[in-house]
Amino acid sequence: MLPNEDQKMEPPGEVTLNNQTEQAAICFKAFMLKNSTKSNLSLYDHLVRLLTKVMDERPENAVDVIEDMSREVKRAGLRDTQSTLRDTPAVSPAQLLAEQQRALFSRGGGDEAETEEELVETPLPNVAELSFYLEQAGVGLGREETQRISLALKQLVDTQPLQRCRFWGKILGTEGNYLVAEVEYREGEEEEEEGSAQEEGAEEDAKEGGDNDEGEEEEEAQEIDPLPKSTYKPPPVVPKEENRTGVNKFTYFVCREPGLPWVRLPAVTPAQITAARQIRRFFTGNLDAPVVAYPLFPGNEANYLRAQIARISAGTQVSPLGFYQFGEEEGEEEEETARDSFEENPDFEGIPVPEMVDSLSNWVHHVQHILQQGRCVWVNLAEKPEEDFEEEAEEEEKEEEPDEPEPEVGPPLLTPLSEDAELNNTPPWSSRMSSTLIPQYAVAVLRSNLWPGAYAYATGKKFENIYIGWGMKFVGEGYTPPVPPAPQREYPSGEEITEALDPTLEEEQAMKAALEEQRAAQEEAEEMEGDEDEEEEDD
Repeated sequence: MLPNEDQKMEPPGEVTLNNQTEQAAICFKAFMLKNSTKSNLSLYDHLVRLLTKVMDERPENAVDVIEDMSREVKRAGLRDTQSTLRDTPAVSPAQLLAEQQRALFSRGGGDEAETEEELVETPLPNVAELSFYLEQAGVGLGREETQRISLALKQLVDTQPLQRCRFWGKILGTEGNYLVAEVEYREGEEEEEEGSAQEEGAEEDAKEGGDNDEGEEEEEAQEIDPLPKSTYKPPPVVPKEENRTGVNKFTYFVCREPGLPWVRLPAVTPAQITAARQIRRFFTGNLDAPVVAYPLFPGNEANYLRAQIARISAGTQVSPLGFYQFGEEEGEEEEETARDSFEENPDFEGIPVPEMVDSLSNWVHHVQHILQQGRCVWVNLAEKPEEDFEEEAEEEEKEEEPDEPEPEVGPPLLTPLSEDAELNNTPPWSSRMSSTLIPQYAVAVLRSNLWPGAYAYATGKKFENIYIGWGMKFVGEGYTPPVPPAPQREYPSGEEITEALDPTLEEEQAMKAALEEQRAAQEEAEEMEGDEDEEEEDD
């Protein structure tokens, strides 16, 4: 068959080359059509869209903007695959805290006259000034947190009828911290504690229940043989000090963060202070958490926190000598007893800073010392009320009267710090000057070594105390838990109950000999009586 004139004959080599080129192009196109594992896009589709975009827009200097155009094409392709509905992001703890603290920065409406009166009569402390001096002493919480604390104290002052308010400090915890405010209510406006009312009601119910139980026991005793009565008498309970006196002189409020509600701590009892001295435990930040320790603590973490605050205040609240003085209205008779009140000295002119640093005699305690009894004022537990005297008059006549206990007396108020005792060769206080380069503007700084975290500063006529720590006392050595008490006797020892030891052979022989002699003597006595009876019958 002859080829047509239109058809051209190709050499065999050119046909083979064309086939290889087509196959390579097909393979390369297949490679470009392969989708990416990350974006699920192919290079072929991307280049098609890119070239289409270039032909449509025809930008100047296309070679210089080709990379940006490629990025826009890729972003547009990915945007089509994304959903317009997105999950609501979770609220972070910082955002929640910020929403709670928003109320601190809002100011309520009111007349200008009322605001001026508040500026003059408010018991709100100047926390900014406190932060200024503490910053020179190298102590503080930071300006931002100090400002929030100041606003939180203002919130407390606005909601409570307070006469005095002071930022006591900050106690750290494992899960949360406590900001502590020391306040004093106005006269006649202090609210009664709910816990005290509940305790009084429980005591009355217990007394009524006890009287009923005693009456039922007496009725049963008339019908059956009386049971032995226990001779155990529990130790007398040390009464707690009333509000505005002793360890309960001030009221304390705590909150975990500025903006959160303030919580009033309950009054402290002597039993709680005594137990707090024997345990060491970190705070958790939860006031309702149980205090798991030995010996058992009578209360929850709120009570334990209140007990530690009382102990820290009694040991670390100090002031310059002469800043406070005892009132002149007190008589000479009260000089013999412990004084529990003082007033500011209007004639106090301040002590130079170098003298405050060199001698601890220029610092004094202005909080009462807590006795071993757990109170600031000793109470005689041997004294009984009149009702008990009438009921136990007969028993007291039979028994000897016990000796009166000696009253415990602690160091009086305004005692110099130079009289504080050391602990394991550790001085109780350390003093220094805030700056030795400019001493004329320096501040005297005092740090407690027994309660790490307690600081005080003094400059001129100004001073203040603060505590920032874990709320635990320095013991000087490794802590050792107390040993459990010895077990009590289950029964009284005596000949009838206590098992005697077996006698030896010699003791048994001596006992048998004594018994034989006793029997022989009895037989002789019986024979003598029989002979006398026979003689009487014969007569």
